[in-house]
Amino acid sequence: MSDFKLKLILSGLGGVIFSFIFILLTFVLPVREKKDTFVYKPKGKLEIISHSLKNR
Repeated sequence: MSDFKLKLILSGLGGVIFSFIFILLTFVLPVREKKDTFVYKPKGKLEIISHSLKNR
């Protein structure tokens, strides 16, 4: 086997293994949990109506 074919095969295998590691890491590492946002209590009548329309 010539050196060029060997380098080509090894670089292809290296790329596949490198990609496979990152694909596995996406499934293993946990996703950051979103923090709850603070929702203030509506004060006026218009704020109550607006809040109720947003949260249907």
